[in-house]
Amino acid sequence: MKMKEEIIMNETKSMQKILFKNDAYLNNSMNLVIEDEEEKQKYSLEEIKNKVILGDTFKVLKKIDEESVDMVFIDPPYFLQLPNKELRRWTVKTVVEGVNDKWDKFGSFEEYDEFIRKLLTEVKRVMKLKATIWVIATYHSIFRIGKIMQDLGYWVLNDIIWVKTNPMPNWLGVRFTNATENLIWAVKDKKENHTFNEGYAKIYGVDKVGTDVWVAPVCIDKERIKNQNGKKLHSTQKPIELLKRVILTSTKEGDLVLDPMAGVGTTGYVAKALNRNSIMIEINPKYVDAIEKRFMKFFRIEKTPTVSKKQISEYMKLGEIYGNQG
Repeated sequence: MKMKEEIIMNETKSMQKILFKNDAYLNNSMNLVIEDEEEKQKYSLEEIKNKVILGDTFKVLKKIDEESVDMVFIDPPYFLQLPNKELRRWTVKTVVEGVNDKWDKFGSFEEYDEFIRKLLTEVKRVMKLKATIWVIATYHSIFRIGKIMQDLGYWVLNDIIWVKTNPMPNWLGVRFTNATENLIWAVKDKKENHTFNEGYAKIYGVDKVGTDVWVAPVCIDKERIKNQNGKKLHSTQKPIELLKRVILTSTKEGDLVLDPMAGVGTTGYVAKALNRNSIMIEINPKYVDAIEKRFMKFFRIEKTPTVSKKQISEYMKLGEIYGNQG
């Protein structure tokens, strides 16, 4: 066990400063998308590996063989329950660009719970016994999702807290500033030996012991994919930094990663750059078009965190806390 840990640590130390790039998709970008058809009864893994399937995830998942994937990442609707009206900041009177997409609308908690239960049930079927799953959400829904996961037999390994270095400002001043999101990390079968790369966990945690707190910025600037009007195309696009941490800590090179609600394709994008395989499913043609364009460009991903240990300490004022303990 000690030898295994030393190997992982030696690998992570030597690889920390290496930039990974993958241009394999550049020569195959025209064949990236598969449009799901009703007549199609079954997909072989080779047919859909490193592809994005344009279609209804509930229909597509049924066409994938059971126990096929090594890891699943799900960024589901958050059911934010925002009012159906324009929101303006009290002081500067500018419009708040919140999540007002149709896919985040549900008639009730019961309807939302059934949606999540149905998704997690079908996803569990295609997971290998030792496969793990990540589900991200905010306080609006993460607790409901966690209960459903446990009810379905998933074994929760960790609850990772993503602390955002650049959260949306608290303009109204009637509650705490929402600067975190939660990621539930669970395994399909707790009796199986799941993949956990402790060396990377120690790199990305706030200290040297690989804690369950990740400090990283939200998706902004050039990384944020925009529409033709210059507005963000996807309301909740996740940053490369977050998916990098998810994939490196819980998979091995060559593993198959599934994202059943791919959005603009960050999961598959990062997976390929880190020498993992992926299957993405997305129902929105605009998002799939963005994925195609995204994969036509060279991409590089650095294994070191975008936020240094020193920056984390300064941001979280750890020095002041520890210094006051006497």
